[in-house]
Amino acid sequence: MNPLDKAEIGSTSVMVSRLGVGGAPFGSMPIEDAQRSSIESIGKGLDLGISYFDTAPFYGAGRSERYYAQGLDGVNRDSYVLSTKVGRVLNPVDTAPGQDIFRDLPQMEVAFDFSRDGVLRSFEESLKRLELDRVDILLIHDPDDFHQQAVDEAFPALAELRSQGVIGAIGAGMNFCEPLAQFGREADFDCFLLAGRYTLLDQSGLDDLLPLCEEREMSIILGGPYNSGVLASDLGEGTTYFYQSTPPEVLEQARKIKAVCDRHDVPLKAAALQFGLAHPAVAATIPGAVSAAEVQENFDMVSYTIPADLWNELRHEGLLPENAPTP
Repeated sequence: MNPLDKAEIGSTSVMVSRLGVGGAPFGSMPIEDAQRSSIESIGKGLDLGISYFDTAPFYGAGRSERYYAQGLDGVNRDSYVLSTKVGRVLNPVDTAPGQDIFRDLPQMEVAFDFSRDGVLRSFEESLKRLELDRVDILLIHDPDDFHQQAVDEAFPALAELRSQGVIGAIGAGMNFCEPLAQFGREADFDCFLLAGRYTLLDQSGLDDLLPLCEEREMSIILGGPYNSGVLASDLGEGTTYFYQSTPPEVLEQARKIKAVCDRHDVPLKAAALQFGLAHPAVAATIPGAVSAAEVQENFDMVSYTIPADLWNELRHEGLLPENAPTP
């Protein structure tokens, strides 16, 4: 599978490389390493020919976006696609709040705001941090408890920006399939970022969301293809699944999948990345990276040749649904 093949986002003219670079880890690394490692990761992606990069204000309270400004400085703006997100605004506070996965945060409070004014403010502040005058894809970020406001206020604001050419495509990014499918039925989205719900361990999106996206020409971008770490680990104790300790039954499932991969001399990471990309609704996968070496490894894993027998065995062993497309 070629990680540099291009896919169109919805029916827009936005074209992304099948493999992208996810910017969430840029906001969660220790501050002493974050700037250098983030810029090196972005640079490695560019050197490899990767043209799709993702970030959000929430990632490190703006740090990820600032590192992208530095990593993409001087790069031809038409040579890459950048997505960021709205729905959280950053308000200065006296002390930095704690976060579950982000470290050494700036003195900012991150607050949900899916109002028209909040969305436009968030976007304007992102442009300043990114030092850009446009982004290619703008996503409504985690509107789980604000569905109606996202439809009534956030979506029209994004649609207006799209019509003005300030953004090329609009979507929503969430961790669950059902609300994304509801968005897809209610509004004219171009894409959805689905985190962790179409992987080797979780095919929640297979029966409803992904067919809906195919039918309506909306693209899926896959976040969390390693399920926050378990599929990128040695499957020992201490692995994480959706940012929590991996449940025993999930770890057992992952070990069974890895055993099949081992029999075919295929790295588990290669199967994890390529599985998601095989679905026709999926445009790209955006695993996070904390170093240039991880960007290189993700590139190598998507490029890895996987025999058809591996996928056939996973189905035969009941480890993949019969109707799940494979490479």
